[in-house]
Amino acid sequence: MSGSNLVYNFEDQQLLLREITHRINNELASAIKMASLNAARSKNKEVKIVLAAVIDHLCNFARVHRVLAIPSRRRSMDASAYIRSLCQSMSKSTLANRGIELIFTERPVRLDSERCWILGMIISEWITNAARHAFSPAGGTIWVALSFTGALIEGRVVENGMTNGRIQPGQGTKIVRALTKALNGEVTQQFEPRGSISIVTFPIVDPAANSSA
Repeated sequence: MSGSNLVYNFEDQQLLLREITHRINNELASAIKMASLNAARSKNKEVKIVLAAVIDHLCNFARVHRVLAIPSRRRSMDASAYIRSLCQSMSKSTLANRGIELIFTERPVRLDSERCWILGMIISEWITNAARHAFSPAGGTIWVALSFTGALIEGRVVENGMTNGRIQPGQGTKIVRALTKALNGEVTQQFEPRGSISIVTFPIVDPAANSSA
């Protein structure tokens, strides 16, 4: 049977994604365990210090993967707390050691867990892209904001790096477009020589849950 004939529905895709995430988390846990054992066995102080830094770095990456794991069941959840946790994890794993400050401005809002996860994936992609391409060794700042007006939620990522206005669409752009489509939302982006603004806007499925937050 040719691989090109394989067809996956949405449930199959979720199952595959959960399995991939599970395997990544297992590999990270294995690496953390190995580094911890070697640190405990070593009598060299410098080796212990280096391994402690490696363990801390791996643990921070593991936290990001846990936050971005696809939810096992659909439920109403605090979207602000979720995005805050994501920002904190990404700051510790990727940004802080590069001198990039991440500031999160939140407004309490409840959201379906699956839509919240999709929003987290979009914001994660924008933060990762900015960290990878926009900042010099001097660092900079990324602002993340979550707000809502009526039946619409807005997620905003602003950075003050050197994007130089010549950003070319890549795989990350395709991913964001697909995720935004799943939210029935819209994306707008503006690139300037001294930074960029990325905004995703989408409807809240359950306005009653939002009003009770």
